[in-house]
Amino acid sequence: MNITTIIINVIAFAGLLIAFSKDKKKAIKSLKMAGKSFIKILPMVFLIIIIIGLLLGFMSPDQISRFVGKQSGVRGILLVGVVGALMHIPALLSFPLAASLLEEGASISAVAAFITTLTMIGTVTLPLEIKELGKKIALLRNGLSFIIAIIIALIMRVIL
Repeated sequence: MNITTIIINVIAFAGLLIAFSKDKKKAIKSLKMAGKSFIKILPMVFLIIIIIGLLLGFMSPDQISRFVGKQSGVRGILLVGVVGALMHIPALLSFPLAASLLEEGASISAVAAFITTLTMIGTVTLPLEIKELGKKIALLRNGLSFIIAIIIALIMRVIL
C-alpha cells in the first residue's frame, strides 16, 4: 500500500468520524446510500475487469504498443480518442483500464486522449443532449470536445 492510499483512507475515515460526531442518523443514511451506489456500480466494475482481461489476453504488449504506443503517433491518439468517445462507462472505471494500457505499452498521450474523450463526449447521451440543447449545439459541443481532447493529447505528446 502506497502513501497516497494511506492518506486518502485516513482522510476518509476522519471524515466519517466527524460525520458520526455531528449527526449519527445522517452518517448512517449516507453510508447506506454509498453501499447502494457501490452495488449498482459493481456489474460495471466486473465488466471492465473482463474487458481488461480480454484485451490483455488477446493483444500482446507489442500489438498494444504498435496501435497506441509512442510510435503510433497521431493515428494512435485518434484511434483511442474515437474508442473513448464511443464507450459509455463511468470515468472512475476507465482509470484501471488506462493503467493497464500504460503498463502494456500505450503512450501517455494516447491514454490521455482516451480518458479525455471518454469524459467529455457523450455519444450514448447525444439523443438527450439534442432534445435538451438542440441538434446544432449538441453536435457542436461534442465535436469541439473531441477536437480539444485530441489537441490536449497532442500537446502532451510534444511535451512528454
